Amino acid sequence: MTFSETILHWFRANGRELPWRATRDPYAIWLSEIILQQTRISQGLPYWERFMRRWPTVYDLAAATEDEVLREWQGLGYYSRARHLHAAAQQIAADGGFPTTMKGLLALKGVGDYTAAAIGSIAFDLPVAVVDGNVYRVLARHFGIETPINTTAGKKEFAALAASLLLPGEAAAYNQGMMDFGAMQCTPTNPDCVACPLVETCVALSTDSVDRLPVKEKRLTVRDRHIIYIYIRYEGQTVLHRRAPGDIWQGLYEPWLAVEVPADAMLLRQGVRHVLTHQVIHADFWLWEPAERPKLPADYFWVREDEVGDYGIPRLVELLMEALHAKNRQGI
Repeated sequence: MTFSETILHWFRANGRELPWRATRDPYAIWLSEIILQQTRISQGLPYWERFMRRWPTVYDLAAATEDEVLREWQGLGYYSRARHLHAAAQQIAADGGFPTTMKGLLALKGVGDYTAAAIGSIAFDLPVAVVDGNVYRVLARHFGIETPINTTAGKKEFAALAASLLLPGEAAAYNQGMMDFGAMQCTPTNPDCVACPLVETCVALSTDSVDRLPVKEKRLTVRDRHIIYIYIRYEGQTVLHRRAPGDIWQGLYEPWLAVEVPADAMLLRQGVRHVLTHQVIHADFWLWEPAERPKLPADYFWVREDEVGDYGIPRLVELLMEALHAKNRQGI
C-alpha cells in the first residue's frame, strides 16, 4: 500500500468517534475546529456540546451577543477565537449560509488555511489537504524532511507534499486520518513506532531522528508582566471593568486593576503566576472593603457580588474569585 492508502486503512480501523464526525453540517464541523485550536479534545468536547445545545444553528449563534458567547467560552482561553467565531457567524448569517468554496471559507473571520481545508474537505468534499501540527509531524518523520515547519519555505514544502498525497474522492477521510494518526500513533513524544503501519518506510525511524523531527526554529520571546487586582466589596457590590481591544483578554471583565494598594486592603494571594503564549503574568490579589464608596475611573461600573458570574472573566480573575471564596469560608 502507498502512504496515503495506509493512512486511510489505519483510520478506518482506528479513527476516533467524535460527534462532529457523525454529520456533514458545516456549522458543527466549523465549531469543532475553532474550539479545538489550542485545545485538547477532552477539554473542548463539553464546550462543543454546550454551544450546540444553546445555539444549534449558525443563525442562533449569530443572534447571540458577544458577551453571551464570551461567557460560554470562559475557561477555554485564547478569547480572540470566541470573538472571531461570533463575527464569522454573523458573516455567514448575513450571506444566507455557509460558503462552499475555499475562497469563501477563507473570507470568514478567524478561518485560516487549515480550518478552511478541514471544513471544505469534510463538509463539502473539496479536494484540499489539511496541514496542522499533527500533519507536519507525520510527514516530517515519514519522509525525513528537515526544513523548519515555521518558515515560509517549510510551509510551502509541506503544503505541496500534503496536497500531492490526497487520493481522489477521499479528502475527508484522508485528512481526518492524518489528524488522528498524528494524535494517536505518531505522537510528539514516545510514538508507538513498533506498532506503526508505516514502520518499514519511515525515514526518521531508520535514521534514528524520530525525536528530532519535525524541526522548528525558535523565535518566541516571552515577556513578564506584573499586575495588581483589587476586589472591592462595598454593601454587597463590587466593581468590574471591560478590557479594551489591543491586549490580552479583549472584551472580558476584570476587577480594579490598581497601581497602588489602599492601606486598609487585605492580601488574598501573592505572586500568582499565569502563563500565556507570549507572556507570563505575575499577579497579586487583594480585597478592599472601604468604609465609603470609592471614586473610580469612568470605565468601571458597580455590580452585585452574586452577579459577577454572569460576566465573562479571564482564568486569572477566576483564581482571584477562588481566593476570595476561600477567605469567605474562613469567615474573614
